[in-house]
Amino acid sequence: PGVLRQAWKFDGSDRLPEAQQVAALLPLIGWQQVRFDQHSIILPPGFELDFGGIGKEYAVDAVATRCLHLTPQISVVVNFGGDIQVTRPRVNKQCWHIGIENPDSEGDAVRLLRITQGGLATSGDARRFLYKDGVRYSHILNPQTGYPVADAPRSVTVAADHCVQAGIA
Repeated sequence: PGVLRQAWKFDGSDRLPEAQQVAALLPLIGWQQVRFDQHSIILPPGFELDFGGIGKEYAVDAVATRCLHLTPQISVVVNFGGDIQVTRPRVNKQCWHIGIENPDSEGDAVRLLRITQGGLATSGDARRFLYKDGVRYSHILNPQTGYPVADAPRSVTVAADHCVQAGIA
């Protein structure tokens, strides 16, 4: 959520922010106001860079790369809460079985993926949401309005060669 985290607290409660609180943050959103080149990024006062998911996905890939160097013959699964990287195919060529959690039932897998190598990134609102008057508010925010995207998918999983690639897809 970046700077919008000042207004939104996706803690499963029913506490929605006041409209004026969200509106006050909208001028602090937008890449068109950020200056950057190969050497620096200059943010206007009050702006924030939120490395949220991409930071965790980068860390997964970095740990997987280190594991690959330390144990080049062994297949390792690195899992940071739904962001996953499998370093290499297993010696016996068997797949790893990765469960994709059902967002409506903690601990239950809704899908079972077979993977030999590569990355997965899963995002959803199973734990990051608000719920008020029968409406579930996802943590996926629209930068134009500052409010949650209506009818956002409950969970999305993307596969790619590397976890960070899956996360930006």
